[in-house]
Amino acid sequence: MDKLRFRDFLWDVYEMEYPDSIEERTRLLQNMNLTTDDGNLNLGGLLMFGEQPELIMPQFVVKGIRYPGNEIHASDYLDTEDFVGPLPKIFADVLAFIMRNLHKVQAGRGVNSPGIPEVPKTVFEELLVNTLVHRDYLVSAAIRV
Repeated sequence: MDKLRFRDFLWDVYEMEYPDSIEERTRLLQNMNLTTDDGNLNLGGLLMFGEQPELIMPQFVVKGIRYPGNEIHASDYLDTEDFVGPLPKIFADVLAFIMRNLHKVQAGRGVNSPGIPEVPKTVFEELLVNTLVHRDYLVSAAIRV
């Protein structure tokens, strides 16, 4: 378990200090329904606070690739990356990948100003949240973006 991520979550969401004792942490995780009865992280706990969840379940990977144009090529691509880690990290990293590969338009602004994405960022945030939250994590295939 990524203790720093869990500590930050407890403080950000509940304004609660990280428990000192193992028993208190285990009880807290069980009350949050993030562990099994024997104290191991369950699927939700692993997705949110696992250090390297992809080592336990290889399907916890998102694969991103950008092709030139609108055709899928066997070997011709402009950018590719595999995203691993807990869900909040994957969300942030995949969103950054999408935004850096999205076409930008000037929209009447000067050539020295940064362009704005042709599709609003909120569209991809919603799509990505739905993709990560509603997928079947028992299917052994990576999400592809």
